[in-house]
This record gives sequence, structure tokens and C-alpha cells, in this order.
Amino acid sequence: MTYHWDFGFLLQLGPLLLQGLMNTAKLWAVALVCGLAIGLVVGVFRTSPSRTLRVIGTFYVETIRNTPGLVQLIWIFYALPILTGLQSSPWIAAVVSLSIYAGAYSAEIYRAGIASVELGQWEAARALGFGYINQMRYVVLPQALTRMVPAFGNRAIELAKATTLASTIAFGELLYTAKIIAEDQYRPLETYTALTLLFTAVLLPLSYATIQLERRLGKKGTLHRE
Repeated sequence: MTYHWDFGFLLQLGPLLLQGLMNTAKLWAVALVCGLAIGLVVGVFRTSPSRTLRVIGTFYVETIRNTPGLVQLIWIFYALPILTGLQSSPWIAAVVSLSIYAGAYSAEIYRAGIASVELGQWEAARALGFGYINQMRYVVLPQALTRMVPAFGNRAIELAKATTLASTIAFGELLYTAKIIAEDQYRPLETYTALTLLFTAVLLPLSYATIQLERRLGKKGTLHRE
């Protein structure tokens, strides 16, 4: 059986895919910013001298990392309104779920970056009279952040792909839009091929930039050690 490929319908329906791509980009950007902010707080908790804060941070990270992102999204969209009586829109549910999801993984990147800063830097900051917060703000985080950048780039790519989970609650991102077009036109192969090409066109340059940045930072680190 020979399949006859036909991409002609996408010339007319292409704007719908581009609108889905814009919704995906908006969801990705908001969830990324919120996830990085959550991750910073939780990452600091994870390295705090306070045992209580460390327990809270560890509980959050391990709970989110060990449950599927799809389950988290469905629970927030369907179960939370039953418990609270407040129904959120697909957009709000997707942002909250992906932000929490991204925050857990970002927290581990922050934790590893903070732990990589030499003990002598902490001691020097303490000798200057800095408390824990000021040690973080002025000494530790500025050094740790440059080491975290490549890992954050990789997590950003993973989060972009995770936005497709929002299609399960009918948020009009790229995958959901492609699904509607495929069902309407009876052309799933062409539609999902176009979807693949769109994701590749967006994420491949970001992946390449992350690799180049990692190499550049690696060279700088080598020069500093020498």
C-alpha cells in the first residue's frame, strides 16, 4: 500500500499551527521564569543550615520528581477544584503545574551549583561578617550561577517539550492545535510531521547555543584553574 503525502492543506491551516506555537512559547516562557524562581527558593532551602528548611525542600523536590508531570497537571486541573471549589482555566492550570514541575528540577541545579562553591569562599564571606543570606547573595550565588547556565539550558529545552502535556486539558498549544487539524483533515502524518519540524526549528538552535555556551564556560574554567 502506497501512501500519498499531501501537505497542501497546511498552506491554509499553517497560521493555526503558528498560533499554537505562540501559545506554546508563552506557556514555556512563563513556566520557565516561575520555575527558576521557585527553584531558587527551594535550592536555598536544600542547602540551608536549618534542618526544617532542608526537610521542606527535600520533600518538595522528591515528591515532584517522582510523580509524572501529566498526573500533576490532571490533579491540579480536575482534583484541586473539587477540594477548593475554585475552577481554574486550562492556561492557569498548565502554568501552575509546569512551574511546579520545573521548580523541582531547577532546585537541584541550584543545589548542585551552590554545593560546588569552595568551602573557602563561604569561610571568607563569614569572616567578613556576612550572614547566611548575604553569603548567598554576594559571594556564593554569583559564582554558582555561571556553573549552572548549561544545565538550565538543558532544562529549558526539556520544559519546552513538556508543554505538550497541556494538550490533555485542551489548552491550545502546538500539540493540541495539531491534533485538531489532524482530526479535521484526516491527515495525521502530514500534520505531526509539520509539528516535528516546528519543534526542531525552535529547539535545535537553543540546543546548539547551550552546547557552545557550555564549551565556552568550560574553557574559561580551565584558564582560571591554570
